[in-house]
Amino acid sequence: MSGNFPEGKPEDRPWQPPSGPQQWGENLQPQWGQGQPWPQGQPAPQAQPGWPTPPPGQFHGYQAPPKPGIIPLRPLGLGEILDGAFQACRRNPLSTFGTAILFQMIVAVVTVLLTVGLTGSLTSFDPVTASSAEMTGLVASALSVGSVLVLLTSVGVLILQGVLIIPVARAVLDERTGFAGLWKLAGPRILPLLGLGAILFLLWTVSLAILILILVGLSLALQDAAVAIVVIGVLAAVAAAVWLNIKWVMAPAALMLEGVGPIAALRRSWTLTTGNWWRTFGILVLTSIIVSIITQVVAAPVSFLAFGFGSFTSTPASTEAALLESLPVLLIVQAVTAVFTAIGFAFQAGVTALLYVDLRIRREGFDIVLLRENEARAHGAYSPIPGQSAGGQFGHPGDAPPQSRPGD
Repeated sequence: MSGNFPEGKPEDRPWQPPSGPQQWGENLQPQWGQGQPWPQGQPAPQAQPGWPTPPPGQFHGYQAPPKPGIIPLRPLGLGEILDGAFQACRRNPLSTFGTAILFQMIVAVVTVLLTVGLTGSLTSFDPVTASSAEMTGLVASALSVGSVLVLLTSVGVLILQGVLIIPVARAVLDERTGFAGLWKLAGPRILPLLGLGAILFLLWTVSLAILILILVGLSLALQDAAVAIVVIGVLAAVAAAVWLNIKWVMAPAALMLEGVGPIAALRRSWTLTTGNWWRTFGILVLTSIIVSIITQVVAAPVSFLAFGFGSFTSTPASTEAALLESLPVLLIVQAVTAVFTAIGFAFQAGVTALLYVDLRIRREGFDIVLLRENEARAHGAYSPIPGQSAGGQFGHPGDAPPQSRPGD
């Protein structure tokens, strides 16, 4: 100890940090400078084993936050969120990309089948000689196909957002999740997740119906200013929809990771995004733009080549033959688009999961919970989903006994 401190009484001299990277590490730098006392009222960090103990009231030196997995356990920056989402998907390719591609393939096949059926109806439809019943039937068929596709896509995206949050959250503590392990953990929460989707669908449907009634009433009452009223009402509705969507965007993460119900998940998302709406909105919009650009850059040339090859290979004699011959091309295009769309969905789900972790760290000190769980893993205790060892409440450990690790 004499080589690390100058001569004299400890209370009469400032503490000097030991020299040499073998004790401090190459990335540790004093934050307050040598000899400056630690700010009063703030707990000083604990010295690590093997470090010389400084006198009381003196700064112990900067310690890098722990990083057991894909992110450091502290408030995150934009680059760390994007990189962490990519790392989580790369470390768990089957549970992230595999699940997303499976869902998108199902949606793509249903889309092709419904589109081919609707296109077949259009080829035999003559608008000049068609009766009103045929016209009504065609419109009803188009609306039905569109509604089914929108509903199927919405349900698939909601399930993906909820399910893919689990492997990303587990990667925060350097836990890997296989395909079977993912569904073993996510299975009990699928019904509450669908309940959340039903509640959101009901809220949006009722809100849209009320908006239409209000706009129609105002248009009838103010005939001269009807166009301006409709434009202003639509813009206000879009702004309100975007605001509410961001306020509720963390609900699937809260439902899956905290084990709460759909209504409680909506309240949790509302609380977490309070005071962080613009930051959450900016990160999610930037992620969507990045994913859209990459998907279009890759999928557009493939679609162009596929349709170009199909148009130059043969000249079908009838419209029905053209539809049958274009079906493989359409399937190829849909498959390629589905693969890259699924990769984008997986990445976006990773960003949303890390945003949820970041918001909890900023508001609730969730990094302390994660650090405690990471230390408990070394002593045999294990929580399959991060944060659930605290019983869903920060600072209140649950009474559940340690669990064994599930086989992935």
